[in-house]
Amino acid sequence: MRPNWIDAHVRMFDFFGGVPEIVVPDNLEAGVKHPCRYEPDSNPTYQDLARHYGVAIIPTRVRKPKDKAKAEVGVQVVEFNLADLNQAIRELLDELNARPMKHLDRSRRELFEMLDQPALKPLPELPYEFATWKNARVSIDYHVEFEKHYYSVPHTLIHEEVYVRATQSTIEIFFESRRIASHRRADAPGRHTTLAEHMPPAHKEYLEWIPERFVRWAQTIGPHTAQLVQSLLDSRKHPQQAYRSCLGLLRLAKRYGEERLEAACRRALSAGIHSYKGVKNILDANLDQVESEEPPTVVPETHENIRGQTYYR
Repeated sequence: MRPNWIDAHVRMFDFFGGVPEIVVPDNLEAGVKHPCRYEPDSNPTYQDLARHYGVAIIPTRVRKPKDKAKAEVGVQVVEFNLADLNQAIRELLDELNARPMKHLDRSRRELFEMLDQPALKPLPELPYEFATWKNARVSIDYHVEFEKHYYSVPHTLIHEEVYVRATQSTIEIFFESRRIASHRRADAPGRHTTLAEHMPPAHKEYLEWIPERFVRWAQTIGPHTAQLVQSLLDSRKHPQQAYRSCLGLLRLAKRYGEERLEAACRRALSAGIHSYKGVKNILDANLDQVESEEPPTVVPETHENIRGQTYYR
């Protein structure tokens, strides 16, 4: 309902060739969030359209049809079903507007051109694009979520409440009525759209890295190290969020040596441990140098002392 309501205004202003000072709508839910006799509250999208065109929205009073008497009369005069509307509305509208009104002896078009058209403000350069608004809280990773995709904001706004304005093509994020981020809208769920200027200085260090670079480095140490690094990368919705852990893990080779790191990763994987801290704890406790227990002996499928199911037939 709301997209149709907004689009009707865009088409109306385009048809007029200008913008009036005031629009007087009814109190329908698509336009007015909280009806009130004195201070009705328009929904954010309707307010956004009003700012775009520089028009004042003044809803009628509830159950006061005389506040928009001409519109009420127009509804009685113009009445079509949807099929007729799609087929012949422009032709019928031109006929209706050109028809003289008996009590004024002038047509609607004549009155519009005489009184309304000279008072219209010019249209903006571009028509309004429908937008939805949403409150959001900035996460610890300086991103906000909109329809399961994550968009970055300046890292200084962590934990702050912001407003997301979403159009078909763009995501804009506002804090205290000021736009602080703008992104091209993305549809990939669980992914991140991140701008370098939003990152804390410590995170920018890893911008030039890619997952394959960490895996190649880990492979020079050993297969178990490479497997654990790949596990770290796969455990995050966005691989970049695992870069710090991967870098910390690989740098353990400088302190403990590559051989010990590979042994620690092997022990960690066998124990179901997939973290930098887990591997570091193994190295600190010298558990990588402790011989693992021998795996249990596997009983062969056939043996002279084993009676098969055919024995009991």
